[in-house]
Amino acid sequence: MQFGLDEDQTAIRDMAAAFAADHIAPHAIEWDETKHFPIGTLREAAALGMAGIYVREESGGTGLGRIEAALIFEALAQGCPTVSAFLSIHNMCAWMIDAYGSDEQRARFLPGLTAMDTIASYCLTEPGSGSDAASLRTRAERDGDHYVLTGEKQFISGAGASDLYVCMVRTGEPGPKGISAVVVEKDTPGLSFGANERKMGWNAQPTRAVRFDGCRVPVANRLGAEGEGFRIAMSGLDGGRINIAACSLGGAQAALDKALAYMGDRRAFGGKLTDFQALQFRLADMQTALTVSRTFLHHAARALDAKAPEATQLCAMAKRHVTDAAFEVANQALQLHGGYGYLAEYGIEKIVRDLRVHQILEGTNEIMRVIIARALIGGR
Repeated sequence: MQFGLDEDQTAIRDMAAAFAADHIAPHAIEWDETKHFPIGTLREAAALGMAGIYVREESGGTGLGRIEAALIFEALAQGCPTVSAFLSIHNMCAWMIDAYGSDEQRARFLPGLTAMDTIASYCLTEPGSGSDAASLRTRAERDGDHYVLTGEKQFISGAGASDLYVCMVRTGEPGPKGISAVVVEKDTPGLSFGANERKMGWNAQPTRAVRFDGCRVPVANRLGAEGEGFRIAMSGLDGGRINIAACSLGGAQAALDKALAYMGDRRAFGGKLTDFQALQFRLADMQTALTVSRTFLHHAARALDAKAPEATQLCAMAKRHVTDAAFEVANQALQLHGGYGYLAEYGIEKIVRDLRVHQILEGTNEIMRVIIARALIGGR
């Protein structure tokens, strides 16, 4: 149920859905169990234009908008939220380089990124600064035409497998004005990685610490001017919040579809589960929650495309509402499966595990409430 889409948008959604059904969904459980990072499949998606969705066409991207990105990530997440979410992170990094990089940086980095011959990770969170991102401590000291990086990033998706790391580092004073953005390449001496984290979900992508020990990065790899890194990071997160909400929506839709199919086959007390009004009401509430979430998500995506003054607030609202609602729908779908929902082979418990982290990353849902409240109070 997606109204208001034009012919091209419908075709884009259907293309992504077909790719997810053919190339992602059949392998999702196995990838989760074996912690396999499907780089080959990601490159197949890139060949269809899904690695530079909102990178400008003149930079080698697809040149689409945030609404098209939301459609793509929702569709891919119906195959596997983890794979879709990593692709959203890669797209965010590519967009940051396109939006804030120099002509030389775009020419150097974007051809590989849009083909996913080069894979990118986003590095903001640190062991001591998650929600309080402006207090990050990774230091970048200027030494001639290089920065020397010292510090550590935590919970970095793709770390160890990625080729580029878009990193927020402190080049100046405490607080947000002292932060700059630099691109660190994988073979840079002094760059190392922690062990692959053992996680509740998101097992089809690696998550490691990224460590800098006297890591020398050319000043030419800085995005924008010194001190602009926090603004760059936050602008990337506006889109990232739309994307992760879309991934939640796709995962929850897949869970609802599985529950509906299961209930149509399962019999109890002389009838199908779908015959019982109490369960029908639950399905109705789940469908309503997803439709409301999708409608608002698309509204926020259009606001971001339009550079509306309220876009940041709407992105925070969408991230908070959709990830909460989608997790609850997935959890209800597991309940409707009964004991079978707890078994890995049905794929429901994986969706629940994957969607849980969406309420934490790209800014916790508690921080989304802070952003919304500040905008509300400040606008009075």
